[in-house]
Amino acid sequence: MSTPGLPPQDMAAEHAEWKPSANPWMIAASVMTATFMVVLDSSVANVALPHIAGNLSASTDESTWVLTSYLVSNAIMLPAAGWITRRIGRKRLLMTSILVFTGASLLCGVAINMPMLIVARVLQGVGGGGMQPLAQSILLESFPRHRHGTAMAVYGVGIVVAPVIGPTLGGWITDSYSWRWIFYINLPVGMLALFMIEMFIEDPPYIRRAFHGAIDFLGFGLMALWLGTLQLLLDKGQEADWFEANWIRWMAVVSVLALAGFIFREFMCREPIVQLRILGDRNFSVGTLITGLYGFVLYGVTAMLPLFLQTLMGYPALDSGLAVSPRGLGSVLSMIVVGTLVNYVDGRILLACGFGIFGYSALLLSHVNLDISMGSVAWPNFINGFAGGFVFVPLTTMAMGMLRKDKIGNASGIYNLVRNIGGSVGIASVTTILVRGSQVHQNYLAANITDGNPTVIAVLHGLQSSFSRGGTDTYTAHQQGLGVLYGIVKQQASLLAYADNFRLLGYLALLCIPLAMLFHRVGKHSPDGPDIGVE
Repeated sequence: MSTPGLPPQDMAAEHAEWKPSANPWMIAASVMTATFMVVLDSSVANVALPHIAGNLSASTDESTWVLTSYLVSNAIMLPAAGWITRRIGRKRLLMTSILVFTGASLLCGVAINMPMLIVARVLQGVGGGGMQPLAQSILLESFPRHRHGTAMAVYGVGIVVAPVIGPTLGGWITDSYSWRWIFYINLPVGMLALFMIEMFIEDPPYIRRAFHGAIDFLGFGLMALWLGTLQLLLDKGQEADWFEANWIRWMAVVSVLALAGFIFREFMCREPIVQLRILGDRNFSVGTLITGLYGFVLYGVTAMLPLFLQTLMGYPALDSGLAVSPRGLGSVLSMIVVGTLVNYVDGRILLACGFGIFGYSALLLSHVNLDISMGSVAWPNFINGFAGGFVFVPLTTMAMGMLRKDKIGNASGIYNLVRNIGGSVGIASVTTILVRGSQVHQNYLAANITDGNPTVIAVLHGLQSSFSRGGTDTYTAHQQGLGVLYGIVKQQASLLAYADNFRLLGYLALLCIPLAMLFHRVGKHSPDGPDIGVE
């Protein structure tokens, strides 16, 4: 975005020379307090849905709108944050977003019915969507370029760790107190974040003198239509049997047309709400592609494992959360390690190692069976979390490494949006493949349940004898035995489908390794100006 009244060389000097007056670590603590709260809230409500539905007299399907409404409004705000910043200022937008999010959290906690809760969650998504890209851009602008790896390690703690501990924390709060407290805990955190941001955050000069022109209503409307229909399609597609439902087909058509119109509008508009031309930067376009793929495999694994533990292993919500919690420990450890290594080791090598470790952890999970202990789940999760730092930190550092400071805010919105869309597509895909794969395996297994199979005959006779000893007549005992046998087949079919999904995600992660070589290498000690040394 051009700064009025300044020639290009003066703008470049301004971008390079500006430094915040506050200590960068205090700035990091300020923005990450808010970001951690927002990202945590995107997953903390998942395990509380049955409690919410029961308390508000709603069905399980209706309760899922608590998640969907948040994701839709959050997705719409992510790419718009950079444009709104240029109109009202970064600090003002950040504080407004925190106020909206915190106020909406209070409304969620006091909700007396499902419509009120859904409206409050929409407001939460609006507030939260403005905070994530702002936090990332503030950190990248506040730290010198050669410390961007460290800055992204701090940011990664919130983005990667918060979704991991969210289900565990949500389960504990819901079981110990009430589902309303998963929203009330945001109130003191939000107040603290507001105080710290007022103290330590400031707008750089190129934002204070940014363009204040007309609102791109058409661009915003097309973007909202595209993202809203896409998110609804992904969240509800499996329930509606995908394109067998007319409304899903219409959603898909509207989403594609709105996307095409949005892209055309943004390239034609003088002051677009999202500056898509930034994708002309090779490192950023490659990084955006890879972060979408990473969101796919990361959210796919994250969504499947709690389902496996609760539906097949019979774990309660809290134990399920505890079993996957080592991922958070692995993530924190890797953020510390990679935050240092990224200043000395080629980011492409770190990224390739990260995807290799992630793929290995997913392949370990593909060996799950119904006799595994909690430790057998915890160790692959720790490795999975450890891979997160090796992917997230160098990926973000290289993607943003050749952008001028005044472009980072817009880039962060696009980057975070694509990762979230990748995650939504990943969750929808693995859920669909899981259901369809279970049906396929069930057909294969059931084909072997015949009167001529001696193993089946022996098991069925054993079950029939067990039921007969309780005084049940022979016919009823036989039918009960068949029912148990069918239950075993369904259980084994689901197990095989989970193993297939973990294996698929592992292979996809390994296939991402060569993509790391598409980056230009960003010089480790490049200046803060727009011209970055590339090797």
